[in-house]
Amino acid sequence: MNIIKDFVCFFFKDIQPVYGAQHPPLDPRLTKNFIKERSKVNTIPLKNKKASSFHEFARNTSDAWDIGDDEEEDFSSPSFQTLNSKVALATAAQVLENHSKLRVKPERSQSTTSDVPANYKVIKSSSDAQLSRNSSDSCLRNPLHKQQSLPLRPIIPLVARISDQNASGAPPMTVREKTRLEKFRQLLSSHNTDLDELRKCSWPGVPREVRPVTWRLLSGYLPANTERRKLTLQRKREEYFGFIEQYYDSRNEEHHQDTYRQIHIDIPRTNPLIPLFQQPLVQEIFERILFIWAIRHPASGYVQGINDLVTPFFVVFLSEYVEEDVENFDVTNLSQDMLRSIEADSFWCMSKLLDGIQDNYTFAQPGIQKKVKALEELVSRIDEQVHNHFRRYEVEYLQFAFRWMNNLLMRELPLRCTIRLWDTYQSEPEGFSHFHLYVCAAFLIKWRKEILDEEDFQGLLMLLQNLPTIHWGNEEIGLLLAEAYRLKYMFADAPNHYRR
Repeated sequence: MNIIKDFVCFFFKDIQPVYGAQHPPLDPRLTKNFIKERSKVNTIPLKNKKASSFHEFARNTSDAWDIGDDEEEDFSSPSFQTLNSKVALATAAQVLENHSKLRVKPERSQSTTSDVPANYKVIKSSSDAQLSRNSSDSCLRNPLHKQQSLPLRPIIPLVARISDQNASGAPPMTVREKTRLEKFRQLLSSHNTDLDELRKCSWPGVPREVRPVTWRLLSGYLPANTERRKLTLQRKREEYFGFIEQYYDSRNEEHHQDTYRQIHIDIPRTNPLIPLFQQPLVQEIFERILFIWAIRHPASGYVQGINDLVTPFFVVFLSEYVEEDVENFDVTNLSQDMLRSIEADSFWCMSKLLDGIQDNYTFAQPGIQKKVKALEELVSRIDEQVHNHFRRYEVEYLQFAFRWMNNLLMRELPLRCTIRLWDTYQSEPEGFSHFHLYVCAAFLIKWRKEILDEEDFQGLLMLLQNLPTIHWGNEEIGLLLAEAYRLKYMFADAPNHYRR
């Protein structure tokens, strides 16, 4: 019994309340009443409305932890110690008994997992390990509680995967996708590619296998005539590396030092969760691309945010040489000629994109100011309740939508979603400069429930700057684009519809 008491003292000495998505902190004003209620018979309902609603939430939550173990309570108070002493002693005895059984019968089959600690299991992922620990702890804590299992479902990893996926995580190619791929190949191999038909086919998404050449064509970098493509690529790639020889050494000159320094600072911040972009060789490529573009466009020069616009092109053109997922690919395995081709193509396609939205990056960024104002007017017409909610709590559109326009939603979406989005942008007339406005409007209204639930300025800004899209895939982007197209159809040719 002394051993058990020592175990209990050790267990409760440094205990700290832990909160999470399934365990919100209990209102401190309810703590005193809550402890008193727990000392009564369990069948007596709680009088406090908030406390009862929390317990109702906890009972209906698929959770392996016992209800009521994590609340913010005064663990040193006499009421708590009196309330839990018997339970704690019983729990400690259970733990010691289980450990003694393990030492006596180590040969017991691993299939009976209730007595085997999670540390002895072969764990393939951290999420599996967490599930195993939770289920094991719930068995040891109180065997009288009914256990609830945590459902296992395929999840796109938090480190943003670049490969095409739906939210369900299912990548296999369907018969329809194979048919579409074959149609793309026929279009691209024809003597003169029909660009209008190519845009029509690309709007719902471009298959990964043909995306590099499709993007080159849709951006205007490659000619439609197949016979001219090889010579055009050769000439443009040589031209780019001619710029490198001519301009890149000037990065150390006084009048270019500020530009190069800012680029050098921003490059490591580009997609920091994706290992591909943290490789020194990749960062050197990005530095050259951005510096050469800035030197050749003195009206705007380099502006923070342009660094993000290189990444989709780089990934797409890299995928031409890499069959596996590219997020962890070591680019030093590629030949020098391959790397030079990827770098030059990324530069030219990014330049074509920026030619259409350069007023976003000139002095005072007038293009962004106009687009944010247009977004405000559009939202005021399509969802007046959301618009008035922003006005009530003094939220300005510029405070969250500036980044949406400056980075083309790249900070709001995983990179795989940006690539799918750009399939459509390159298929739309003025996709990056005009259609993007309607995508932003559809994106904002997508979160209307969450927006209306927030009732203060800080909560609204925190939501709008950290929207939960990490698990998005092609399905979500397809729905977003469909809604954006509907808005464009309604308002693009009738601007008076959203003018007050």
